[in-house]
Formats: sequence, structure tokens, C-alpha cells
Amino acid sequence: MNIIEIKGLKKDYPLGKTTVNAVRGVDLNIEEGEFISIIGPSGSGKTTLLNVIGCIDTATEGSVKVGGAEITIMNDRALTDLRLHKIGFIFQTFNLIPVLDVIENVEFPLLLMKKHTKSEIRKRALKLIEEVGLKEHATHRPAELSGGQRQRVAIARALVTNPDIVLADEPTANLDSVTGAQILELMREMNKIENTTFIFSTHDEHVLKYANRVVKIKDGFIMEG
Repeated sequence: MNIIEIKGLKKDYPLGKTTVNAVRGVDLNIEEGEFISIIGPSGSGKTTLLNVIGCIDTATEGSVKVGGAEITIMNDRALTDLRLHKIGFIFQTFNLIPVLDVIENVEFPLLLMKKHTKSEIRKRALKLIEEVGLKEHATHRPAELSGGQRQRVAIARALVTNPDIVLADEPTANLDSVTGAQILELMREMNKIENTTFIFSTHDEHVLKYANRVVKIKDGFIMEG
């Protein structure tokens, strides 16, 4: 079953008097539970593609269905709701809240949903913190953690709402190769445990062995996958 269906996607950005064609007519189907890598050099369109799937950016042209819903015709409120309930995000810069500890950072998306009790939120957050190997660091703030540990927090936070899809934009870019490999192994493990669809972008050929499918993108076109 396809969890994402993209047909004829184009995304243009105005840049002064010119227009940048970031994505140029992409067709792509992604099945539920896939662990997929989108690879391409800087400026190839991979981040733009993730941002459109994640309802952070809107398509210039084409059809994009996420979980069967056509997101190109949704209003801002509906897109925000879809983002909150269906999609988790992992960023290369971690994007943790510095004044909150690990538990509070992981709990934050559930608090935004406003439909769980405090005890339910704490239980779910602690479960994921343990699964990503940070039980002993649960009360530490981001500044007290290594880059790899911060990315583990980001993974737990992305999964805490039980999203159908997790989007990871260059999740290992700011990590050394050993830590990056550990993070990818952890993401793959969480993909199996939670049956969450993982889509991660990268420009590093070495991470491709972790994906069960590779989509190659260049100059806004899908070349392979």
C-alpha cells in the first residue's frame, strides 16, 4: 500500500528576476513501512522534496498524496494538523529546545496534540528514550549531550506521536562516521519496531547500504529509484 503518491511534482522559487526550478516533474510512490534514502548533491532538490511531503512547503504544480489525502488542496490548518499527527521530523541541526531536558523535548509534540494525559505523555516519552539508549540521560539538557545523543533525542521526539512517516533531512551530516552509522542503525531498528515509514535525504554514498530502496535525484529530476 502506498503511503505517499507523487505525480508531476514541480516546485519553483522566485529569486530576484529569475526562477529556480528546484523540483521538475517528479513521480514517486513510497510504500508503507519503507526505509528509503533520497540521495543527491547539494541543490539537487532532495530537501525541497522532503519539505513538500512534510507539508512545510507547497507544490507549484502536480499531485501529492500523503496517507491517501491530497495535500495540495488543503488549507493551512489542515496541513498543520496532518504534520502534527502523521509526520515526524529529524533535522541535521537537531532543533532541540535548549531550556528543556531530554524528557521535556521528547514530550513536546504530544503536549501540542492536547489529547493525552500527563501520565500517558510521560510513559510514552520514557519508553522511547529507553529505546534510543538515553535512559541515563533523561534529565540532561541538550548542551550536556554529544551530537549523537542529541540526534537520538530527535529520533525519539519524531516517533513520540506514533507518526505514519518520519522525514529525516541529512540526519548524519553533523556527526562523525561512526556516530552517523549508529544513528542510521537506530533509525532502521525503530523502523522495524514501530513500522514507521522512514525517508531520509543524504549526499553521502556510504549511507546507502542502510536503505532498502534508494532514490537518486539530480537537478530536480529523479534519475533512479
